Amino acid sequence: MGIHFDLKRSVDQFMFNLKAANGETVLTSERYKTKHGAESGIASVKTNAPLDARYRRLDGKAGPYFTLVAANGETIGASETYSSTSARDKGIDWVKANAPSAATVDNT
Repeated sequence: MGIHFDLKRSVDQFMFNLKAANGETVLTSERYKTKHGAESGIASVKTNAPLDARYRRLDGKAGPYFTLVAANGETIGASETYSSTSARDKGIDWVKANAPSAATVDNT
């Protein structure tokens, strides 16, 4: 399957992952109470992904990672942990290039 948002339900909540063509998860959302909330989150990722100022480049105990935030500062997605800051920055570039046009696969 190609690059896509995987929208899914977890008990009584909804969330999504942005997945690469190889199935690897690149960005994971927060949990939403409604499906509509998760769909709005996907739309927000598509809108904010191209904007460099929306990324927070962070260093955690396990390694570098990033978050994507909306205009209001709320986190809309977080990445995996990367092996290096250059790998993290390549992940950001990938999201910038691919998220705006990614299809949504509804697995709810």
